[in-house]
Amino acid sequence: MATHPTMPVRRHSRTRMPARRGHGATAWALPLTLGVILGFWAFFIRRDGGATTAGQIWLGVVSGVAFAVLCFLLGRTQRALPRELRAAAYGALAGIAIGFLYSLNDNSVLSSAVLGLVVGAGVFLSAFYLFYTHED
Repeated sequence: MATHPTMPVRRHSRTRMPARRGHGATAWALPLTLGVILGFWAFFIRRDGGATTAGQIWLGVVSGVAFAVLCFLLGRTQRALPRELRAAAYGALAGIAIGFLYSLNDNSVLSSAVLGLVVGAGVFLSAFYLFYTHED
């Protein structure tokens, strides 16, 4: 049905929030929390109910700091990556972390690698699905 050219047109003007630059609380709190969890987990796996040694403490601290830094860097650069590469980065980070923790319990390198690959593939598929369905 044709309308008259002088019909008013409704236009919804939506004000957009400016993109936040800088470090929000989640940008550093989530990697820090994950790093602390992984560090304590590594420490307790290596401790195995025995006495605490300085090597076990350093293992937990170094592995927790390394994981937290990698999570922080991935969080800061994820928007620049295409969804496939972003999902692969999350899968690799999760697979390496789980494979490392599994290897601390005196398991073989092959079983640790297989578990890391399985977990990494699962995280990759889940992250890819999430990024694909929530794309702008």
